[in-house]
Amino acid sequence: MTKGERNTVTKTSAPGRRPAEPLGVAVVGAGYWGPNLVRNFQSSPQFRLRWLCDLDVDRAQRVLGGYSTVQATSDYAAVLADPSVDAVAVATPAGTHLDIALAALRAGKHVLVEKPLAATYADGVRLVAEAEERGLTLMCDHTYCYTPAVGRIREMVRSGELGEIHFIDSVRINLGLVQKDIDVMWDLAPHDLSILDFILPDHVEPVAVAAHGADPIGAGQACVAYLTLQLNTGAIAHVHVNWLSPTKVRTTMVGGAKRTLIWDDLNPAQRVAVFDRGVDLAAPQEIGVDERRDMLISYRSGDMVAPAIGEKEALRSMVDEFAEAVRERRAPLTDGRAGLRVLDILEAASRSLEFRGAVVGLRAGR
Repeated sequence: MTKGERNTVTKTSAPGRRPAEPLGVAVVGAGYWGPNLVRNFQSSPQFRLRWLCDLDVDRAQRVLGGYSTVQATSDYAAVLADPSVDAVAVATPAGTHLDIALAALRAGKHVLVEKPLAATYADGVRLVAEAEERGLTLMCDHTYCYTPAVGRIREMVRSGELGEIHFIDSVRINLGLVQKDIDVMWDLAPHDLSILDFILPDHVEPVAVAAHGADPIGAGQACVAYLTLQLNTGAIAHVHVNWLSPTKVRTTMVGGAKRTLIWDDLNPAQRVAVFDRGVDLAAPQEIGVDERRDMLISYRSGDMVAPAIGEKEALRSMVDEFAEAVRERRAPLTDGRAGLRVLDILEAASRSLEFRGAVVGLRAGR
């Protein structure tokens, strides 16, 4: 599934609904992420939150508050039967995404799914196929892709401002909540992999991955992991995820032929810094035949620039993109196929982990 492939969307809203009216939306899941979606849908003029569905109705009602007119329910069938609901946002465990999202698509609803798109690549393929067949929007909530910083990085990479990409190095570590059902790769790496997919030009893509992990505390799954991705251009990308670090680090370095960029998500004063520093390789014809080979290498030491980055909640931008994609009948920036590409890497990384770091090819690279 290449990045150039996009969903074809032919439906904008429920029958009879005027395009200018707010889109009716239901949120499924009132746990960790659901309340954030509730807040952003309620504050968006492009949506009208109709339902909050959760197996624990009391929890859903607490999220909504005592004065909300939004209906809380545990009856998902009632949500799907409501003609005022144009879209469903799924914020439940990954293992439930297929059934919940598939039911919504079959009911004619546009669907937003929390990361990862599904528990397996095969499940993700079913969701993408269903959405395309019915002409509905399927979008992944790859939240970090909608931060102003990542949006600016995407612009710089795709415009060629950094030059040809030589390497990408991403670190996402903290003293985190050790999950019972998934390892650290499936918990944290989707963020970094979705960012990688988002910022790379369409002609650049990962073709293989090797993963190494460790479980030093006996949790039953990897708590520390390193993923190394080979890109089709010969460049390399590296992702380090860790639940056991005493300090929290969220940095990404993008090294190009012209400039190198560093994004520090935990530094609000200087989230992005661009360095005009690096290594240049002179072409052989530019030097004399008798000069030594090491004269081909030169080091560039220029200025560092910190571009101004605006502040806007990523979830609000994501919600706006969802609405605009539905109304404009186009694929969202992080569509179902973007979710598939992330799942492809995660599954290949899991296979690599089983075989002690063996290099595993990706579907997109075959």
